Order: sequence, then structure tokens, then C-alpha cells
Amino acid sequence: MTVRLDPLAAAPALMKEWYGSSVSLIAKADPNLAELIKIRASQINGCANCINIHSYIARENGETEQRINLVAAWRDAPCYSERERAAFGWTEALTRLSETHAHVEAYEGLKKYFSDEEQVVLTMTIIVINGWNRIAVGFGGWADPAALKAQAASAA
Repeated sequence: MTVRLDPLAAAPALMKEWYGSSVSLIAKADPNLAELIKIRASQINGCANCINIHSYIARENGETEQRINLVAAWRDAPCYSERERAAFGWTEALTRLSETHAHVEAYEGLKKYFSDEEQVVLTMTIIVINGWNRIAVGFGGWADPAALKAQAASAA
């Protein structure tokens, strides 16, 4: 991957604001489900950086290799709950919004398993990861998740 632009260097204040907003918007998300959702949206968007980072975080959170590896085939993989399947369907529908009208059907599944507030939290998680995917893919970004973890630890 060729880095085209480092957005953190080009617009540090704006990127700090985006990062802070991202964290705030998804603070109430179930961390395990959120990482799987981030992986799935990143797969659809072809964002190797985000697939790598969120697979790493999912493992750190105790997610199994099987469930991480099967995210792309969630419809046929028996290891996901109906609630998770509804979340994956919603993720795909919103990530591919311009390609299909699947969001209507996906919403019917979503509301069976998620409260109104949970629906908003899940939707914000999908919006945030789609934004990060576009930043990483657009500018050719790549970050080593272990290095990010070390940076966060030293900043704390």
C-alpha cells in the first residue's frame, strides 16, 4: 500500500476532532459486536488497514479466530446468533446503501433484536467505520495495531 497523504500531519486538529467524535459516537456499543461489524464493513469497502486493526482488537477482546475468519460468510456460518446476523445485515445494507434497497428488509430484522437506542448506536458504529475506511483507503493509510496499542498505552 502506498501512502498518498498522512491526514494526521495534514490536518491534525481536524483529525483529532474526528477521532474524538468517533470514540464518543460509539462509546455505548457492545465492544465485541462492534469489532465484528467494523470488520464486515471494512471487508465490503476493501480496507485492509481497518480489517487488520479490528481483527487484532477483536482477538484482544477474546473473539475466536473462527468467528473473525467467518465474518465475510456470516450468512452460512453457524457461529453467529440471530442478533449478530441482524447486525451484519444492517451493516451490509447501510454500507452498500447506493447499490440496493436492502435496508428496508434489513431494518425489519434489526428491530427484532435491538432496542431503539441500540439501533442508533449500531448505526453510528457503521457510520464511523465507513468514515475511517474512506480515510484509510483514500489516503493509502496503514497502521500497525500493536504500535497503535503501544502509543495509546504510553499516552495514558
